Amino acid sequence: MHANLIKKVQLDTLGKGLGHITPGCTFAGCGSHGWSILNEDVSLPVAVLSQSRIKHNLLWMKQFIERYGVELAPHGKTTMSPELFQMQLEHGAWGITLATASQVQAAAAHGTPRIILANQLVGKGNMAIIARLQQADPNFYFCCIVDSAANADALGKYFSEHQQTLRILLEYGVGGGRTGVRDLTQEQSVLDAIARWPQALSLVGVELYEGVLSEEPAIRSLLQHVLARTQALALQNKFKEPRVILSGAGSAWFDVVAEEFGNKSLANNQTLQVILRPGCYLTHDVGVYLNAEKRIQASNPVAREMGRSLLPALQLWAYVQAVPEANRAIVALGKRDAAFDAGMPITSLHYRAGISRAPQPAPSDWKITAMMDQHAFMSIPTGADIEVGDMLAFDISHPCLTFDKWRQVLLVDEAYQVTGAVQTLF
Repeated sequence: MHANLIKKVQLDTLGKGLGHITPGCTFAGCGSHGWSILNEDVSLPVAVLSQSRIKHNLLWMKQFIERYGVELAPHGKTTMSPELFQMQLEHGAWGITLATASQVQAAAAHGTPRIILANQLVGKGNMAIIARLQQADPNFYFCCIVDSAANADALGKYFSEHQQTLRILLEYGVGGGRTGVRDLTQEQSVLDAIARWPQALSLVGVELYEGVLSEEPAIRSLLQHVLARTQALALQNKFKEPRVILSGAGSAWFDVVAEEFGNKSLANNQTLQVILRPGCYLTHDVGVYLNAEKRIQASNPVAREMGRSLLPALQLWAYVQAVPEANRAIVALGKRDAAFDAGMPITSLHYRAGISRAPQPAPSDWKITAMMDQHAFMSIPTGADIEVGDMLAFDISHPCLTFDKWRQVLLVDEAYQVTGAVQTLF
């Protein structure tokens, strides 16, 4: 499916968070229905994206990477939304990063031209997906990471049998962390395995994920080590293409990666292609990534010069379902709707349909204390102005584990009029 066909994908009429629709309504066309969140034209709970804030975040990151002379392959596992992938590509992204072979298949089917699998490609079923995509489109760009001789040999054998070449990145890691080679002995064993398959495996660069570390000095040390190893491997002519990929950067430390990797060079007339992979910048949040953004604004000179930083763009709206006690309200929002791994949803806005003129900031002491599958327990002070049927907007921490709970997310303007929708493919 090409990118221009994304607009023809139809809404799932049985999905949650929608208004009354007739079969055949497309994601791109649902903004023509005149739905309003505040007029109760859609079923709650509903997940919404602020169109203006998404636009702001896209432009902010585009300017940031341009200032550092690096490229962007945002991690698509955050949203798994072809429409949002397309927006990112239109705003300067080189490609999209993904985590599984099935995610790669979904993104490629919707026209994503270049994909990094920031993961090991293990197992024949997963290898078959990639081989099929490469065979179907010779221009499709794909690379994955390797950190063991066993995996390199398995990939070499499979793609040799299928008479294909697979691009790979050598991954570096740290002790106690996740994947990635830990020392020079492991590095050499992987390089030896790659060399056994000269036709099937093409080493095109290096990758790491610094997010397994939590302290900046340790992160900078890892980045400097990996840059040095990349430069050393280039001197040994280990890379098969003139543009050598050096990729890192999750959503919390992309500024540090840009500082350490930006404007660096290689020998032997090879060009260093630095690719950052933050995924959560698009929607941001009010939790873990808000804290990261505060650090970035305080310490990164480019971010400070750019002024207004990333904005939280994802919200959930839900009804007050019951007020069974003086200090407790029950909200029709649960673990099936919102992330809770990095903190409970934060009550942001309060609106009483037919009474309020506009949503008002919710009192800071209206706090979600616990969640069940479809219910949230909210602590309120005695005498709080809250009624069954009131509408509440919630901000979230960690957008990844909110997006995967929705098959369709509505786009809204500043007045909460629905302007469109995006699909997710989890």
